[in-house]
Amino acid sequence: MPHSDSSDLEPDSSHALHPTIREEVQDLMMSSDNDTVQAPPPHVAARFSRSSNFRRKSSAPSSRRNSLSSHHSSRSSRSAHGGPHSTHIAQHLRRASIIETRKARLADRAAHAEQVRLRAALAKAAPRASTSSEERALAAKQARERFLAQVAANCAEEVKRAKKVAEDTREKKAAEHLKLKEDMIERLAEAERRRSLLQQSQRRPRTATLPSMEERKFITRKPRNETEAAKVIQRAWRNSKRRSIISEFLELGLTLENVQKTSFEDVGSLLSQDKVLDSTTKVLKLYGVQDNDSDSSGEKAATRTFLSAFLVLGHPAQVLSQEGEQEKDLIEKAKSALLCFDTVVMNVSSSPSASQLGSLSEAYTNFQTAFTAWKDRDSSVLLGTMLAQFVELDAIWQSVKNDKDGHVAEDYREGIQQNQTLLLVRLKRLAGADRAMKMVKEAIRRSRKAKGKRKPVGDVRPRAASLPSADATATTLTPIEASVSGIDAGALEIGKREATPLLPDNRTIMHELAINKEYRIDIKPRTDMRENVIQAVSAKMRQGFESGVGDLFVVAMAETIREKLLSLVVPGKSLHTLISESLDTAMIANQVKMGAFSYQQFFTFMNSLLPKICAPVRDAEVKALAEDQTEDPIERLAKLNYVVDLLSVDHANFYLQMKAPLLVKEAMGYEQRCFANNYGSESLSRTSRWWSGAKRVTEEEMARRSAGNASTPANRVTLDKIYMQGLVDLAVGVAELQEVDIPETLELDRSRITRMRVDILRIVVIGAVLLTAKNLMRRDVRSQWKEQAQRMWELSFGDTQAFITAIESRYALPPTTKVQLTGTTERILLDGRNRQVSHPVVKVLLQKIKTHVYARLSASSAEERVKAASSASQVLSSGGLAEFIVQIGAMVDELQKVADVDREAHGKWYDDVVKAVNEEDSSGA
Repeated sequence: MPHSDSSDLEPDSSHALHPTIREEVQDLMMSSDNDTVQAPPPHVAARFSRSSNFRRKSSAPSSRRNSLSSHHSSRSSRSAHGGPHSTHIAQHLRRASIIETRKARLADRAAHAEQVRLRAALAKAAPRASTSSEERALAAKQARERFLAQVAANCAEEVKRAKKVAEDTREKKAAEHLKLKEDMIERLAEAERRRSLLQQSQRRPRTATLPSMEERKFITRKPRNETEAAKVIQRAWRNSKRRSIISEFLELGLTLENVQKTSFEDVGSLLSQDKVLDSTTKVLKLYGVQDNDSDSSGEKAATRTFLSAFLVLGHPAQVLSQEGEQEKDLIEKAKSALLCFDTVVMNVSSSPSASQLGSLSEAYTNFQTAFTAWKDRDSSVLLGTMLAQFVELDAIWQSVKNDKDGHVAEDYREGIQQNQTLLLVRLKRLAGADRAMKMVKEAIRRSRKAKGKRKPVGDVRPRAASLPSADATATTLTPIEASVSGIDAGALEIGKREATPLLPDNRTIMHELAINKEYRIDIKPRTDMRENVIQAVSAKMRQGFESGVGDLFVVAMAETIREKLLSLVVPGKSLHTLISESLDTAMIANQVKMGAFSYQQFFTFMNSLLPKICAPVRDAEVKALAEDQTEDPIERLAKLNYVVDLLSVDHANFYLQMKAPLLVKEAMGYEQRCFANNYGSESLSRTSRWWSGAKRVTEEEMARRSAGNASTPANRVTLDKIYMQGLVDLAVGVAELQEVDIPETLELDRSRITRMRVDILRIVVIGAVLLTAKNLMRRDVRSQWKEQAQRMWELSFGDTQAFITAIESRYALPPTTKVQLTGTTERILLDGRNRQVSHPVVKVLLQKIKTHVYARLSASSAEERVKAASSASQVLSSGGLAEFIVQIGAMVDELQKVADVDREAHGKWYDDVVKAVNEEDSSGA
């Protein structure tokens, strides 16, 4: 084939072209059997010869070369022309067609590639939307940043706590170093003083020869002059005086063995005697441990401190409240001091050596330092306990000082003053007169401020209110009862029942006033309930609108708001007339029925009316209601009803404030009439069952106390003890309060008793956690961890780590201690979640609270009550409840008021119950 034809092919198609030329050659060779095929020249044959290392792959079955049409056209063209020349032309045309086809195909591919390239460029230039993988990566990055921020915050807190611990340790070491330095200076000064005394005394020369024993027996050297004779006489007198002082001390029999055999009370009385103090002071001065020129009060204080070593070693359980590191160090120092003291004192015949005196002085100084440090820490706990006792007595006096009719103040005055005087003397002895008086005044001020009258913020007097009369007060406290003609009564009652006001009933108000003369209706505990009521009203109104009876609910809501507003204004005044005429129920019902009722006009009228009625303290709520432009009328009606309820509460509280003294006088009679109307002909089954159980428990307890002892008035079963036992069992518990547990006489106190049970559960759980932590960390159980207790009070019982973190916020926990505390805390919190008592520590604390509350409530005389109140802080602190002294004291006071009101109001019913229970027990026996 000519070279000019092959040059038209593109380089990429050269390899595809050679097999086609070979096939054409083969077709030429096989085109005709009659034609003679002549061999080409050698150089041409070499060009078309097949290479041994090149084998063309067979074409696909679908290719054009293997198709039947290709073979058919090839054979038909050869058979038609039959000559070499015609065959060559056909093959040339066929090759040209193939080349054009391939060029077109390559052009299409190039165009497609260009389009792909353009689309890729456009896609790259256009802003890409974030894919799911990018969102996940962004979320992971944000989570990682939050985690790193949390880790940084935790590390910062740990670093801060570590710095604080390091700073405290550094300050402690600096204080100890300063103390050691001062002690060293004092010891060096004492050594210098003793050295000067030894230098002034006459000493025998070192080179003098000692005479033999026989010579000393029979040879007596006479003094050479009067000065030497005087020195001999003085030395003999000092030795005689030393032996006399030591003999006087030994006659006391004050040894560690005798102290351990004697009771703690006898040892304490022995060590407080003046004879023992004077004899011990003389011995300490004799050996230079105490200065001769010190005052008598300082001498006795130092001597008492030294004699405390006998108590510390002889009766450590009574002296030391725990076995911490400081207590162990104190015991070691006391042992060393007494050992050195015995070594010096027991050698009566000869004077002690300088080394023995130095050891005694050092041991005495170390014990004094350790005892002072231990006393300072222990005195802080004692100061807190005694201050709490003083404040408790002051609170009792503040509650009874104004009661002059029943002569209660006179009964309490003497006992309170006597106990406060004793406490003040002890406080002055521990902290000093000035500091003690300052601490007492500050504690009393805080206590009175906390228990003082809580005045509401802002002016709470309603603008439309006037000075009430007795009739007006009764009208205000009476629940709303109204009916409207022309409206479905059933739908109206549903709407009014769902829109129940926040005011409690009259009986509850009178009962609360009898317990607390400063009682005011509090809206905060009822807010959640009110929100639920609003949601229920809205849901029912929406259901009514959907079912086609929503107009009746609108009329009922309007009537309820009208009645509430009319109760807030004075009848006959302009506002009363305006509300009556503008919110006429019949007119509103007709408008709703005809479809002419306008919600916008109704809300506009209310927004202009409420500021004229409300108290200034409610201006913010009224303004927020006026600015609320919610399109849903049902929601706006619910909010309007809630604001009107707030105004009703303010109005009722204002009248309570004005008429509380008159209402308190009538509270008992009112309660008796209401109770008679409710339970006049019924048997008080729950009260009888409650009294029977309390009587059985009281009899068992009194029998246990009087076992083996003579019968005393304190062990007798009385009606007061039975009642207080039942009241304590009812209030001091952790289980859920059941309906059958509440007697009919205490039905009004159900919420109060339920709240007390919840508080008792938190007190025993938190107290058990803190007590376990104190024991594991070897801290004084009487110390108050108020900050940790306050943080735990807000925590959930399901978050164990939060309780551990609250303790770690102040105290560093070793790993082993933390593991033990975490396990114990988890078991204690399990009791809290299940409202049960299974852990031993929780059981002990609950029993301590119950015993303490019962002891204070069952005290019959004023003297016993004052004594129980003054020892309350000490009892609760020693039991591990130092953080909850105030809460338990408030609970006792509240239960005492409940008991007084209950027995005065329901006394005759209790007499019937007691008689019935006694007859039942007699018949059963």
